[in-house]
Amino acid sequence: MLYLVATPIGNLGDISARALETLAAVDFIAAEDTRVTLKLLSHFGIKKPLVSYYEHNKSGSGAMILERLKNGETAALVTDAGMPAISDPGEDMVALCVEAGIDVLIIPGACAAVSALAMSGLPTGRFTFEGFLSTSTKSSREHLDELKTERRTMIFYEAPHKLKRTLEDMLEAFGDRRISLSREMTKIHEETLRTTFSGALEFYAEKPPRGEYVLVIEGVQSVAAEQPSTDDALTLVRELMAEGKTQRDAVKLAAAQTGTSKNALYSAVVAEKTSG
Repeated sequence: MLYLVATPIGNLGDISARALETLAAVDFIAAEDTRVTLKLLSHFGIKKPLVSYYEHNKSGSGAMILERLKNGETAALVTDAGMPAISDPGEDMVALCVEAGIDVLIIPGACAAVSALAMSGLPTGRFTFEGFLSTSTKSSREHLDELKTERRTMIFYEAPHKLKRTLEDMLEAFGDRRISLSREMTKIHEETLRTTFSGALEFYAEKPPRGEYVLVIEGVQSVAAEQPSTDDALTLVRELMAEGKTQRDAVKLAAAQTGTSKNALYSAVVAEKTSG
């Protein structure tokens, strides 16, 4: 039997009685970071053998854990914070167990994505969880391009050192939409900023990002909003250039504000200048 046990995302008081009972009853615990899990167990007076299971050892460790389960042992799978197997290598462990016919039971609890969505102030009826963007600039931008017409609220995870670049890429891909950024949830310095992409960039230009972030972004309001008039965008480019902006900056700003493709708008500007 494999138990998926949710752990607190910050405040230790959020752990459930059932989670503690399960952690105390299993034969061993598979943890993303055994040092983090050891602190949690020690706080609640639980002593159990720990096995390391994370992204870079999941192949070998997963096979070992599966073999122990096949031999009749029970295990709890935990991540450092929140629900295991969600944007987490535990996904592969669950797949191994399902394929091998090992029972998997859930001990539910905190989840950063759902918690941030609930207090975002954005629509919660339909949403899509997108996890972390790729560290590859090309791949992450392709990911965002695929979501330009997404009407559901979107949820992303992001690290502090990548936050500004991600916000810039999202502004360029989506236009200036509403966003809620949550960090340190359930902790002393919990903070949720409800603003727009441009507002967030302005805020973090003055205050360096700290902690892991959950980004909740509104979906496009209508299909028509994803097909803006190129004429309107061209007009805006002319106005911005008349104010002293360079052609490159004017195209970038107009594309972000209207949702028009930057490449398509640049081509239209060049074509207009050529024909004129």
